[in-house]
Amino acid sequence: MKWFDNKKGYGFVTDESGKDIFVHHTAIQGEGYKTLDEGQGVEFEVVQGPKGEQASNVTKI
Repeated sequence: MKWFDNKKGYGFVTDESGKDIFVHHTAIQGEGYKTLDEGQGVEFEVVQGPKGEQASNVTKI
């Protein structure tokens, strides 16, 4: 996890090639308040969103 802004509900993860991928809080899997911490390990799928690539099915590892 590169960074995540809890107030705005989005951030960016870095894929295996080093590319930044947008992540919205609605893509985070799990119950309760959906947030991620900088440096946290995550798994995700990359999908095409309205403004380009974005993370989907984001799970904390």
